[in-house]
Amino acid sequence: MSKLLVIGFSLGYLALLFGVAYAAERRAGSARRSLVSNPYVYALSMAVYCTAWTYYGSVGRAAHFGLEFVVIYLGPTLLAPAWWLVLRKIIRICRLQRLTSIADFISARYGKSASLGALVTVVSVLGIIPYISLQIKAIAASFDILTRETATLADAAGGGAAAAAAGSALYTTVALAFFTIIFGVRSIEATERHEGMVLAVALESLVKLVAFLAAGLFVTYYLFDGFADVFAKASAVPELQRLFTLHGTGTGAGQWLTLLLLSMAAILLLPRQFQVSVVENVNEDHLRKAMWLFPLYLIVINLFVLPLAFGGRLLDGGGRLDADTFVLALPLQAGQPWLALLIYLGGLSAASSMIIVETIALSVMMSNHLLMPLLVRIPAARAEGPRWFAYLGQMALQSRRLAVVLVLLLAYGYYAAVGHLLPLVNIGLVSFAAVAQFVPVVLGGLYWKGGTRQGATAGILAGFIIWFFTLVLPTMVGPVLPDSVLTQGLFGLSGLRPFALFGLEGLDYLSHGLFWSWFFNVGLYVGISLARRPSALEQRQADVFVDVFRYRTVFEGPAGWQGAAPLPDVRALLVGFLGKKRASQALNAFANRFPEAHPDQDVAPPAADPRLLAYAEKLLAGSIGPASARLLLASAVGVEDISFDNVVGILRESQQVLEANRQLQKQSRQLQRLTDQLQGAYDQLQELDQRKDEFLYTVTHELRTPLTSIRALSEILADNPDMDEEERHRFLGTIIKESERLSRLIALVLDLEKYESGQATLDTELLDVAEILNDAIESVGQLLRDKHIQLDVVVPPGLPPLPGDRDRLMQVLVNLLSNAIKSCRSDGAGRIGVGAAAGATANTIRISIQDNGKGIDPAYHQLIFDKFFQAKNQTTRKPEGSGLGLAITRKIVELHAGRIWVESQPEQGAVFSFELPIFN
Repeated sequence: MSKLLVIGFSLGYLALLFGVAYAAERRAGSARRSLVSNPYVYALSMAVYCTAWTYYGSVGRAAHFGLEFVVIYLGPTLLAPAWWLVLRKIIRICRLQRLTSIADFISARYGKSASLGALVTVVSVLGIIPYISLQIKAIAASFDILTRETATLADAAGGGAAAAAAGSALYTTVALAFFTIIFGVRSIEATERHEGMVLAVALESLVKLVAFLAAGLFVTYYLFDGFADVFAKASAVPELQRLFTLHGTGTGAGQWLTLLLLSMAAILLLPRQFQVSVVENVNEDHLRKAMWLFPLYLIVINLFVLPLAFGGRLLDGGGRLDADTFVLALPLQAGQPWLALLIYLGGLSAASSMIIVETIALSVMMSNHLLMPLLVRIPAARAEGPRWFAYLGQMALQSRRLAVVLVLLLAYGYYAAVGHLLPLVNIGLVSFAAVAQFVPVVLGGLYWKGGTRQGATAGILAGFIIWFFTLVLPTMVGPVLPDSVLTQGLFGLSGLRPFALFGLEGLDYLSHGLFWSWFFNVGLYVGISLARRPSALEQRQADVFVDVFRYRTVFEGPAGWQGAAPLPDVRALLVGFLGKKRASQALNAFANRFPEAHPDQDVAPPAADPRLLAYAEKLLAGSIGPASARLLLASAVGVEDISFDNVVGILRESQQVLEANRQLQKQSRQLQRLTDQLQGAYDQLQELDQRKDEFLYTVTHELRTPLTSIRALSEILADNPDMDEEERHRFLGTIIKESERLSRLIALVLDLEKYESGQATLDTELLDVAEILNDAIESVGQLLRDKHIQLDVVVPPGLPPLPGDRDRLMQVLVNLLSNAIKSCRSDGAGRIGVGAAAGATANTIRISIQDNGKGIDPAYHQLIFDKFFQAKNQTTRKPEGSGLGLAITRKIVELHAGRIWVESQPEQGAVFSFELPIFN
């Protein structure tokens, strides 16, 4: 295919991406809704994780090691559910502290240390440059393959392409440097989101997904007859058959664990991942969708990796093709140049998006942590004032552009020296191991307040040295170093062999390197942190990082400054980096939030409030990093960091205030609880008083009724001495019945009082259940006959004797039978069932009395045994009797250590049952 055609398509594609980015930037500057403010674009931008390594290298890895490639994507997938706990916390911290890179994050956590930020930057640059070089290699090699004739394709895909690809790599580097600068290095404030870049990266993620799926579908369903055909033919080849199992490829559990840990670290701490997932995040809630969309993307883009790998091995019988080029070489070999061009653009998307985002992130780190800390220490900062501040702002912007060029040139230099000799995946894993050195200090900084700057510095430095010795140094053997370094060790010392450091053998090179680097990294970080006391600033930052969700806005948090800084100097400093408009907006926002912090205009010049200094520091941190911002503010406006003694005093006073506040809150809660208890007791007393009144009303009403009858009949007898004898006897009989009724009512009240006061006693004897039931039925027999009620009695023979007070139990049975008779139907169809049987629990007897009356609503099943229940509800219907019968019945049953209950539904009758224990 013509080189000019491919170059034209490449430049046109990059121009299209730039157009998309430019449109997004223009839209963001208007009042319309941002294009990137949705979770789908956010999740797609995170797919920058899938670089040329995924696009080309995964197929090459699978062609030689089978399923091992899956682990690189399994790690992020397993970690994704924890993003809401870890990544969300990092996002919140960076938003509060206005941090723009992993170097900012680590340096800010450990006392805003400029030296620690510089160390993290150096480690990141040296660790990521090999990774960028493999992207350049992928673009250059794919361009060279695509622009050669099919007849010479084997030479182009193999080692013969090296010389030609070198020239393509240089042109690629220059073009990407230009596009990176116009894509994302146009503004000094790094916390100003690159919405255009994010949208372009999201579009590239879609393009590379579609192109890779097209390649997979072509090989799987055009060159073969589907997945089953590819796998069946591969399984028939002994050399490929071993790739179907981990054991066959020699991949052990230790290597899988290492790759899992490396990929988990990479998805969080690679500079490009930190940029898109943290710095470019516009809404924490977007994480909820990204937690499943991003793993889904990884699954889909890897569906055809194995078919492509096996298909390439099957079709390339002579082994002339580099397995990394199968994705592009197979369509070309099959005579499909336009499909190959689409696949090439997908690979260009995968590589260019990584390079653009990675170099932007690294350029910010290099400017903020290598150049700016040097510039802000220049004494001219005090003398020149506003002009120097404006000059520093321009220097920060130009230094980032220069850093982009420098990073890409270093990456090209690595590629030209050794990178073109190494497989894509091997280079990527080395970079993963580099950023893995940040894991201890990042996790420690998030969840442990005891970490110190000295411990973090020593840990990262030691881990980096071991990483370089065990993983990078071996790649230089041959082109730069002699083979004896691997076999005999550095300086001829066997303990300094890169693949068997200190005599440790039996591990693969990645597991070996990660073990020793983390061993020294974690050991020094924890050991030195425990031995050294953190500074006041480290303590403040530790509180903010570990307890970040206590703070809500950039205004909050401890100030940490003392002294009187002139307000004009602070304003000039902000204008120099943010511009007049942004600086005015920021100062107005602060004045609206803290009107009491407005400076005293009678003082010349007016002094800035310490809170304003802290706010200005955070604003500057978004442009030049937290360490440089602190240095610049301290040197340029003449304020000092608050001393440790002052911090201790402030903390002590704050602790006293907090303790007093806690005590007041505790007393307030206790008082509220007591108030609630008193209110509850008062309400209960009110209810009891109301029930007492209602009960007394019912009892007096019941007493008044027989007394009225007795008085009336007695007066009639007294006024008519010559009354007929038969009439006189009838009146006297009525008087006697009413007197007996009055006596029974009084006895019931007295009995209830005796039961409730605990004075009642039992005259216990062994009772025959059938006999006592018959006696009770005989007592109410006349009532049954008068109302024509049918009675069914079921008492099985052989029931054990029941210990109890005969009179009391007779009272219970008669009461329940009387209630059943009153409740039965009055149309002559009344029916009552009486039964006895063994109880539901061991050693108990249950007696039940059932009627076919109107039934009882379940809401009243417990209330009917309350002595106040009928009294409370008598306003709706005058009850029959005093309402004390069931209350006394329950007291008698409970006095016998039993229980009583009712089962009923409206219009379905009622069953009253009670169980009494048997003591043999």
